[in-house]
Amino acid sequence: MRAKPKDLMQKRRSLDYARDDRQDDMKTTPLEKKIADLAAPVAQDLGLALVCVKIIGEGNSTSVQIMAEDPKTKRLGVDDCAKLSRAVSAVMDVEDPIEGAYRLEVSSPGIDRPLMKLEDFTTYEGFEAKVETNAPAENGQKRFRGILKGVKDEQILIDTDQGMAEIDFTTLTKAKLVLTDDLIKKTANL
Repeated sequence: MRAKPKDLMQKRRSLDYARDDRQDDMKTTPLEKKIADLAAPVAQDLGLALVCVKIIGEGNSTSVQIMAEDPKTKRLGVDDCAKLSRAVSAVMDVEDPIEGAYRLEVSSPGIDRPLMKLEDFTTYEGFEAKVETNAPAENGQKRFRGILKGVKDEQILIDTDQGMAEIDFTTLTKAKLVLTDDLIKKTANL
């Protein structure tokens, strides 16, 4: 039997990445959202799930980073990266969402993946994560590191060295799993 993050397959909601009015995804820029809206159906057509889109740099050094995965394995092989890259590139050539030249980078989210959707904090409950917010907590803290304890009413629960913290999902600016031996062991055979 393969090891999986806690109830990984049961806790995943629909893999439909179509956007709606709910706040299910971490904040992104309007351009990142536009590219995600273009790339998500392309990924789905290939049997993949879009994890996130990030725009890095500006001008002639702009990179568009797209992370995707096979929803069954939580991985993205080189062949799937190439297929998705070609397909997204064709759509972006037609839609032309970015002025000027850019580099398109397609990859797997990796073991120490970003946590972008509210459901990710439940899926990876029990694993160590780093979380950053745009609004300080009562004690002034904006960066947290600890063990994910799930979600309660759109509040991320994380057990830190300072105790349990409840962080409003809408204030998150960055969140990712921390690469630990436990994470490596439990995701090795996904």
